[in-house]
Amino acid sequence: MPKIVAEKMDWVKLGYGLFAKHGEAGIIVEKMVRILKCNRSSFYWHFRSKTEFINEIINFWIALDTEQIIALTEKSGTPEAKFQALVKAVFQEDPQMDFVFYIKRYARKDKTVQQRIDAVDTRRITYTASLLEDLGHSPKSALTKAIIFYKYLIGHHEMLRYKKQAPNYVDQVYEELKHFIAL
Repeated sequence: MPKIVAEKMDWVKLGYGLFAKHGEAGIIVEKMVRILKCNRSSFYWHFRSKTEFINEIINFWIALDTEQIIALTEKSGTPEAKFQALVKAVFQEDPQMDFVFYIKRYARKDKTVQQRIDAVDTRRITYTASLLEDLGHSPKSALTKAIIFYKYLIGHHEMLRYKKQAPNYVDQVYEELKHFIAL
């Protein structure tokens, strides 16, 4: 007999994974019910609608892929160590990388989601710029380099998203970054 209610975070983590694989089309309550082995009412116990559920998934993504990375980076000590920690965290292979692709597609029909994505992009760029300032770059130069870094990150993931990477590929990325950031 299935359990009646799955925990809210069980739903969110499952939804995050499904959204990363299939986008909005992957968010099918009946399918998730079977995976979580619970009743359909469990979904509606935690979420009033699919839109609310997707917003919770976005909150999870922001916490996981922005705030956690920043917190981890801040624990690294010197400015150089922080920047290296950031590179290691953001360039790691990520099986959920397509989440960004699908959430940007979803945002085309939801301006609020687009505003949230824009805020995440700004947060990430601003944080990277602050690290670059700590490394000695002027505020203007740091911001420009942070924007280039972010675009490089997006392009890097897009180019290599389905390819297996060498064990030391993050070291290779760091060496590439030295060409335009002066680390």
